[in-house]
Amino acid sequence: MGTAIKVGDLRKNFGDFEALKGATFSVEENEIFGLIGPNGAGKTTTLRILGTLISPSSGVAEVFGHDVVKDANRVREILSYLPEDAGAYQYLSGEEYLRFMAGFYAHDKTTTEAMVSAGKDISGLGDRLKDRVNGYSRGMKRRLLIARALMIKPRLAILDEPTSGLDVIQAYHVRGMIKDYAEKMGVTTIVSSHNMLEVEYLCHRVALINEGVIVAQGTPDELKTKYNSVNLEQAFMEATQLG
Repeated sequence: MGTAIKVGDLRKNFGDFEALKGATFSVEENEIFGLIGPNGAGKTTTLRILGTLISPSSGVAEVFGHDVVKDANRVREILSYLPEDAGAYQYLSGEEYLRFMAGFYAHDKTTTEAMVSAGKDISGLGDRLKDRVNGYSRGMKRRLLIARALMIKPRLAILDEPTSGLDVIQAYHVRGMIKDYAEKMGVTTIVSSHNMLEVEYLCHRVALINEGVIVAQGTPDELKTKYNSVNLEQAFMEATQLG
């Protein structure tokens, strides 16, 4: 396996505010990688740069060897990006929404049907896919949106706070569908979260980010051992000297 994402000394300024202060990390191919930290730490800014939605002020960000600024169009062809605040068309059924979104990526009817079939399986919504999205719970909508992001089999899936606002049961199902599909299909996945406990289940490796700086990275077990902690939340507190 090679390197899927390479980020080096990444910086991003919004006026006088420096959101990223030289972030550096890498993600291996077929890995589920977690970028974790509190709200405002720089997670979403990093993901938006990787997703070619905004440009960095300086530094390097590459996706499968393609520079996110110089080769932005090529990067967009191989990734799927799901923002935290994404929504679906309320008056379409779940299946109609998946079919509509597949139309942006598929070049023929056979490919469209294959994507829709995959989306149905990933979502786990069954017969509820026949219902309009405006009748879905928050958790059901999130499962539909993640199915949309993964059904196209991107080389890289970027999921920003995929379980944000969900209750324990809904979040459990969402984490399971991400982990099962990513590992089964070999989709490299980068997930942001401020919930440091859930990523211990979901991610192979993580980077702890705080105030725009990557303070530590490794497997959850490596970080817990390094900081003599019982969980990643405690490891984060120790790594940032907030504990």
